Amino acid sequence: MKKLSARRRHPLAAVVVLLLALAATGGLYAAFAPAGKAQADETAQSLAIDEGKKLYTVGCASCHGTGGQGTTDGPSLVGVGSAAVDFQVGTGRMPAQQPGAQVPKKPVIYTQAEIDQLAAYVASLGAGPITPTDKQVDPAGADVAKGGELFRNNCAQCHNFTGKGGALTKGKYAPDLEGVSPKHIYEAMQTGPQSMPSFPDTTMPEQEKKDIIAYIQTVNGEESESPGGLELGGLGPVAEGLFAWIFGLGALVAVAIWVAAHTAKAKKS
Repeated sequence: MKKLSARRRHPLAAVVVLLLALAATGGLYAAFAPAGKAQADETAQSLAIDEGKKLYTVGCASCHGTGGQGTTDGPSLVGVGSAAVDFQVGTGRMPAQQPGAQVPKKPVIYTQAEIDQLAAYVASLGAGPITPTDKQVDPAGADVAKGGELFRNNCAQCHNFTGKGGALTKGKYAPDLEGVSPKHIYEAMQTGPQSMPSFPDTTMPEQEKKDIIAYIQTVNGEESESPGGLELGGLGPVAEGLFAWIFGLGALVAVAIWVAAHTAKAKKS
């Protein structure tokens, strides 16, 4: 009995052997590193939210309320998500200079780091569309023809067939899309700013958004040509033909009247 008890292993021996094996293969680091990384990411996010709240208090709270609940001067920001903040602030539309039918695009006053902090704070108020990644908005390899079809069916009514923009009701307008970054076009489709309807991924998948971005960049690119000559806002050959008919015919009528008047004077003399 004494000999058997002497050979019995300690209860913690198996744990010690397992830890040694993990340490030898790097598994010990793998077991604990993810938790440390997650904690670091959480800390960085908390710092971004804190800094964003400070920026919000100074530049946004007077219109949107101290907690983003909205006021008579600005809508609620609860649930708009980080994508809406990145679009509105990243295009200079916010902070707004003065109330009006539509807030125009203007020079950006915040750095991208500050915009990210503002977006983090607003996103913490309620879940909403997330700022897309570079991969999500990259139109490389997208179907331009499909994008043109989608754009004509969903966007051309307001933005014109080539994205030149156009007038809407009550002083509003659809802005020109030439030169707008792919990220901001994607975010506009996500969030539906001002008079624009929103197109979430459940309605318009990510790939279709890429196709539209590719189409807009193609028709407004330097290599794009207008076979009819003057683009006239990209309205197409019908508009150009109508322009030629009205002004060309009008010019011919004016010349005919001038010739007839001078011929009559010549006969009298």
